[in-house]
Amino acid sequence: MPTSTELMEHAEAHSAHNYHPLPVVVATADGAWMTDIEGRRYLDMLAGYSALNFGHRNRRLIDAAKAQLERVTLTSRAFHHDRFAAFCSELAAMCGMESVLPMNTGAEAVETAVKTARKWGYQVKGVPHEQAKIIVADGNFHGRTTTIISFSTDPEARAEFGPYTPGFEIVPYGDLAALEAVVDENTVAVLLEPIQGEAGVLVPPPGYLAGVRHITAERNVLFIADEIQSGLGRTGKTFACEHEGVVPDMYVLGKALGGGVVPVSAVVANRSVLGVYRPGEHGSTFGGNPLACAVALEVIAMLRTGEFQQRAAELGDHLHAELGALVGSSAVNAVRGRGLWAAIDIHASHGTGREVSEKLMERGVLVKDTHGATIRIAPPLVITKDDLDWGLTQLRAVLEV
Repeated sequence: MPTSTELMEHAEAHSAHNYHPLPVVVATADGAWMTDIEGRRYLDMLAGYSALNFGHRNRRLIDAAKAQLERVTLTSRAFHHDRFAAFCSELAAMCGMESVLPMNTGAEAVETAVKTARKWGYQVKGVPHEQAKIIVADGNFHGRTTTIISFSTDPEARAEFGPYTPGFEIVPYGDLAALEAVVDENTVAVLLEPIQGEAGVLVPPPGYLAGVRHITAERNVLFIADEIQSGLGRTGKTFACEHEGVVPDMYVLGKALGGGVVPVSAVVANRSVLGVYRPGEHGSTFGGNPLACAVALEVIAMLRTGEFQQRAAELGDHLHAELGALVGSSAVNAVRGRGLWAAIDIHASHGTGREVSEKLMERGVLVKDTHGATIRIAPPLVITKDDLDWGLTQLRAVLEV
């Protein structure tokens, strides 16, 4: 069998270098743990950027997938299949809405939300043709397709991929006055992450989401919440918007909706919004396929119990208490987050985020850096308190605090 080094070199030789992964080659995984091809175990403190909220190889999800694999996996939307109606109705009910438009990846769902908002603006709000405007926040991360990077403020994602798609206005994240100042008669939507993930798990000021909801409702503008990373239990609620009692006009969901088994994403809204579509105007060969629906239905059933949200809330309180104690040390400048989701800003004297991630990997803990000096922690919601504490012990050892 090839060694890890040989496999990594082979991958580097034959794949595009659009990622810079940590030097570990995973062979198997279970729960909150992964094992490399040499048999070394690692505590997963990233959970596939929240795609693995329910852990690796969750038995309920694997059983649901296996059962569906023996029946039918793909029909395309040219035909009905027997899992589709239940998936749409149950996901809509969980969101407190009426309609679902299924896709595959998070970026596809964001693109769908953008198209939906524009179509709604022209058909329902009466915005003049080609004049629809969508407001977004700086520091956003909604994906890397051409339209999405057109409103990114991250040079890595955006530079040298133009010309860019027009129709977006960028305002500071968390600044209600700045947002309200740019809303006009051609504004069709405000698209926001309730917590900005890639930016470093930035939690907006208290009252911000409620303020956005008030402004958008008052001005006949759609509030689109990108809950691809923050949703489905990660923050201690089913949706991060719930922390301010806010219900948007449209949820954009992905990642954990597929349970880490298959890619599943969706836009969820009322019929007054998604009802603007007619056959042929939007679609996906694999969107809402039987295998995806079977897995997602099990995810919805698991979330319906509330146990994963409660677990994220309780373990999240513990996580933030432990991390908060590090702030002010020579190693940690700041800690942010909510639930089982946190970011740690590392002092330059202790290395970059990448260097700290590599040191943690050597001690059996896998995390990921972002924006140079920050590392993110987002373990599967099934992690035990003992394993979480062990991971935090390794972090303290690496930071020498």
